[in-house]
Amino acid sequence: MIRRLNPRALLALTAGLILAVAAAVAGVLLTRGGDQPPRTALPLRQVKEIALPGDSSRFDYASLDSGRGLLFIAHLGASQVIEVDTHADKVVRTIDDLPGVHGVLVVPALHRVYATASDANQVAAIDETTGKVLHRSPTSGTPDGLAYDPLHNTVWTTNESGGSETVVDANTGAVRGTVILGGEAGNVAYDPTTRQMLVDVQTHNELAVIDPTNLHITRRVPLPGCDHDHGLTLDPADRLAFVACDGNARLLTMDLTTWRVTGTDQVGQDPDVLAYDPTARHLYVAAESGWVTTADNRNRHLTVTGRAHLADGAHVVAADPTTHLSYYPVPHGSGGHPALLVYRPSS
Repeated sequence: MIRRLNPRALLALTAGLILAVAAAVAGVLLTRGGDQPPRTALPLRQVKEIALPGDSSRFDYASLDSGRGLLFIAHLGASQVIEVDTHADKVVRTIDDLPGVHGVLVVPALHRVYATASDANQVAAIDETTGKVLHRSPTSGTPDGLAYDPLHNTVWTTNESGGSETVVDANTGAVRGTVILGGEAGNVAYDPTTRQMLVDVQTHNELAVIDPTNLHITRRVPLPGCDHDHGLTLDPADRLAFVACDGNARLLTMDLTTWRVTGTDQVGQDPDVLAYDPTARHLYVAAESGWVTTADNRNRHLTVTGRAHLADGAHVVAADPTTHLSYYPVPHGSGGHPALLVYRPSS
């Protein structure tokens, strides 16, 4: 039997339906808008755009020899490292046969570049001047980030899926040892003050502190408020570590003296690569979403100065402590082709 509603009941039902639809739409909008933090204009001014070779596949890490003005960019999708002369604003060469290259690290004191070939589970040593691959060393699963220990003359690779660190002799490429982390590996950084290695253990939301002499983990530091710590860079002079958590888009500041988190800031979705300019005390956080966050370190306290979408694919950044320029390789520049975007602080 069909029941006929009186006008008052019909009006109430219609109003209820309208409110329900409006609430649902609002919920969708809030969910979408909540993916990114509030936008704040970036204190950056674009000064150059340098054309890069190859296709518009994914880029990964970049490393700068500021003294020689040479920037090395991992073009993961092309399995090659691109060398850019930042003084002449031109590409010097491409270094091929680096399958699935992720991490890249230039060590100016050795005139060498190290690159992790993730698809081959190798780390390659490259002559910085000629671009010749000198030797390749085996690693564990999915080598990613890199760090150099000048005291022991070793290169460390974070094996993401392998959950370990492979320690390689910087000169010969001989494997010196392996450190099992007990969880998926994020990034690694060398602390010159304590002469220790710090590694993100991203599936445990903790920082592992390793003695490079005996390759033993001496401390495990919990990271409250962090989901999946992946990015890592240090300010040794101020005894601070900056940790990017890509699971919940948070940036943590940690006091390396007390091993306590002293600050938490919201950054763009899926933060990836961090770069720190120790001279200007500027921090850059580049995210997979193309958002970049800038922050200033004053009196050991981090203040966010900008947070906005820079460019699609702008999840890689390198900073020059002499010129204060920052570099962002992206798959699509203004002409639709791969490009290196160069920015200068506007204040």
